Amino acid sequence: MIPIISLTPFLCRGASRAFTFPLAKYFSIFVISLAASTTSYGQVPAAGGGSNSGRDLSSPGVEVRTADTSSAPENWTAGYVDPIQGSSSIDLVRRALSSNTQLAAARLEINRASARLRQAGLRPNPTVDFLQLNGVFNSQGERAATIGFSLPLELWGQRGRRMDLARAELEASEAEVADRERRLASEARAAYVETLAALRDLDVTQKLYSLDVETARIVEARVKEGDAAPLELNLLRAEGDRLCARRILIEGRLEAAALRLKQIVGMPQDETLRLREALDAPLLPAPPASLDAAIEIALRTRPDLRLARLTETVAVAGYRLARAEAAPQVSAIVTYTNVLGTFDNTPIGVLSDRDRLFGYGFSITLPILNRNQGAKAAAQLAITQAQRRREFTESLIRAEVAAAYRRYEAAQASIQTYERGVIERSEKNVQTMRAAYQAGAFRVTELLFEQRRLVDSQREMTEALAERYRALADLQTAMGTTN
Repeated sequence: MIPIISLTPFLCRGASRAFTFPLAKYFSIFVISLAASTTSYGQVPAAGGGSNSGRDLSSPGVEVRTADTSSAPENWTAGYVDPIQGSSSIDLVRRALSSNTQLAAARLEINRASARLRQAGLRPNPTVDFLQLNGVFNSQGERAATIGFSLPLELWGQRGRRMDLARAELEASEAEVADRERRLASEARAAYVETLAALRDLDVTQKLYSLDVETARIVEARVKEGDAAPLELNLLRAEGDRLCARRILIEGRLEAAALRLKQIVGMPQDETLRLREALDAPLLPAPPASLDAAIEIALRTRPDLRLARLTETVAVAGYRLARAEAAPQVSAIVTYTNVLGTFDNTPIGVLSDRDRLFGYGFSITLPILNRNQGAKAAAQLAITQAQRRREFTESLIRAEVAAAYRRYEAAQASIQTYERGVIERSEKNVQTMRAAYQAGAFRVTELLFEQRRLVDSQREMTEALAERYRALADLQTAMGTTN
């Protein structure tokens, strides 16, 4: 006896979240991804033995339990999509620039550089000396008190050189923070792309699952009528199980990408994140008309190149300060002395005399042994080092812009090929074979094979769309754009 086959519908079970997505907009993508997304439907009730086991289902008198096909598959992407009030990549980049704590800590370096500039402009402090002299032995009555005042004089431009160096360091700190902002924007865009790619993959799987449910209803009816073998229904159930398994994997990837995006933009983990963009319609600015124009923009706006140039300026300012510090150090000195003297061997006895003396002069260091030779040599090497780094940064920027621009062009051409050739033809093939299967001209295995080829094409289409988005985002980063 053949066991009785249960035709209970194979709805995907055990999924962690329900999602929604506009079905009409992506119906063609859904058909294509039906072959590309290999997920599973869920648990299928095991075949049970009974009094009818061993009998063919197409034979009269076989008990067939009717499947409840009125329930539609749940929508899977609603928790992440809001085309009206959702966040675009531009919105999240702006939030990252204002909320990222690591960037906020880096901005404090600008305040530190401002404080160093203020300190560099301060003049040296004067010095006050006090000296008390007392007589000894035979001169106990003699004593003197001296008060001295000295002021260092920066005659060789030391103060100006210090301020030039501190000012260049301040500008370099601002450029470094701007470069951190550029890299943070790049990280936010990259995480946004990964989230969009996982979301599209999940949407494609949703539509594949819906199409398989519709096909299962047809197969179910044919099995009841005896026009199809139970194996065809089991094959569809296996395909549904693969779709459900794929859904679980995609949801995990989507959750991970969303958590990383929240962490980058400084969003609390419990805050709801919904995306407004679609992978095939990025809101990023269009690329320049030519590669040369993109390189020209990058060389003009890249903050890391500005930082490299300012580092060279800092090195030159450091060398000038080292030369200024090698000059003699001059200090102006003013003294006041009060002297009390006694004369005890006089014809009239002991006499006292008080003198008040005022003195002035200069103190000059002699740069004979230490002429700041080591500091000047180090500063010259720093200039050469900064020049080499600036040249390398310029060549690196050219390479980054060219690579991102070529990647964008290649991805754009690939997408056009998929849209005009591969995807469109594969969709028509699947639709034709599905209609032919309903008419009994094909087996379900042939339909599933064609659907899987379409799914492979749809997965490659997703990769091409993601690559175009990444290339466009990388091009914005390479040109120094943050918003």
